[in-house]
Amino acid sequence: MIFQRTLKQSITVSGVGLHSGKDASVTIHPARPNQGVVFVRKDLDDAPQISAHFKNVVNTQLATTLGRGKVTVSTVEHLLAALQGMGIDNATVEVSGPEIPILDGSSIRFVEAIQAAGVDSQLVSRPYLALRRKVEVKMAEKWAVAEPSSKLEVHASIEWDHPSIGYQEYHYVDGKTPFSELASARTFGFLRDVEALQRMGLARGGSLESAVVLNEALVLNPEGLRFPDEFVRHKILDALGDFKLAGIAFHAYVRLHRAGHDLHSQLLAEIFKDPDNYEIIDDSAKEEARPARVRAALAGLAATF
Repeated sequence: MIFQRTLKQSITVSGVGLHSGKDASVTIHPARPNQGVVFVRKDLDDAPQISAHFKNVVNTQLATTLGRGKVTVSTVEHLLAALQGMGIDNATVEVSGPEIPILDGSSIRFVEAIQAAGVDSQLVSRPYLALRRKVEVKMAEKWAVAEPSSKLEVHASIEWDHPSIGYQEYHYVDGKTPFSELASARTFGFLRDVEALQRMGLARGGSLESAVVLNEALVLNPEGLRFPDEFVRHKILDALGDFKLAGIAFHAYVRLHRAGHDLHSQLLAEIFKDPDNYEIIDDSAKEEARPARVRAALAGLAATF
């Protein structure tokens, strides 16, 4: 049995917002079993809450934005990817404004903060979604296919007509691929697009410190790339963050080509729209059937980790 997990103590991570360029911070608190991930806008009256769920996605342009009514929280994917990669099921995320800080454009700062805080097993079984049959979505040259699997696997490929990118692919297997191979992969963009967005009053927090930036031929960051295939690694990082919005552990073999936040959200919606596509597995019923002395022994063993 795999137990749900949360943080041992609260953590705060601060930086700037990608679009506003203003100071932004998040404080992530431990949460009770079965809560999931909930964002709280502490800067607003009554501190409205938004659950991390694909049904609350209101925008996928440049980032994943969650909303409830007029309240939104944007650029949630890198934080959610860190929670996914570190196996955190339950957390309350207090946000100081409408954006999660972009930091260096990856998940590594969130991961380091979680590692410093520690992870707590909650001794409550972690249910998961098991896919029963293939589900796919397509959008022009982009596509996403999910098939049954005993674990989460993401095999992504990208193709850009740019000498620093070209064709890249990467296969992530949960429990096998070290999350450290993805956590520090940064988001990327083209200088011409960044300049156009900034003229529109967007991407004010975008810089060589918060993304990999390319001109027509080269990577402009003085330090270069962290991995030769950093671009596709970041695409998988984004996918892991967006798949956290399933609201439940997600077992499937997902193949992505040229996919982005929009396609990730559509894939989850396509899976959930037909109950015949999946089943929810919860081992707690098996646990209740165990003799009491065995349950107590297992709980004591789990508490030592």
